[in-house]
Amino acid sequence: MSNSSAGQRQSNVGIVIVSHSPLVARGAADMVRQMVGDGVPLAWAGGNAEGGLGTHVAGIQAAIETAWSEAGVAIFVDLGGAETNSEMAAELLGPARAGRIVVCNAPLVEGAVVAAAEASGGSSLAKVVATAEELSP
Repeated sequence: MSNSSAGQRQSNVGIVIVSHSPLVARGAADMVRQMVGDGVPLAWAGGNAEGGLGTHVAGIQAAIETAWSEAGVAIFVDLGGAETNSEMAAELLGPARAGRIVVCNAPLVEGAVVAAAEASGGSSLAKVVATAEELSP
């Protein structure tokens, strides 16, 4: 994050991508960045603590910290374990911050891209989440 964009990035909803695969998480984050640019805080967590398939709370917590915004953070996950660990990571940040974190019921890649596009325009966390969740059947 460059100093010149830090103020703007802090004001937009942050996006976190959590996948059981480090390659999927990184690839989805790269796609979001290329399509939406630097207007939103963005981070990813993928793989277990050893780098294999899975997720872990500490890695997700670090990603939330990286993408933290006072406007909130929307998290996109691939499978149930990622959702459970994301909820635990949010809770560990305390009630004040956990109340501004939403695990979205939306497709990982498409959801993250449309959410980031919505967030880049300065939309609220509720609007960002609603826009992404419109993609769910």
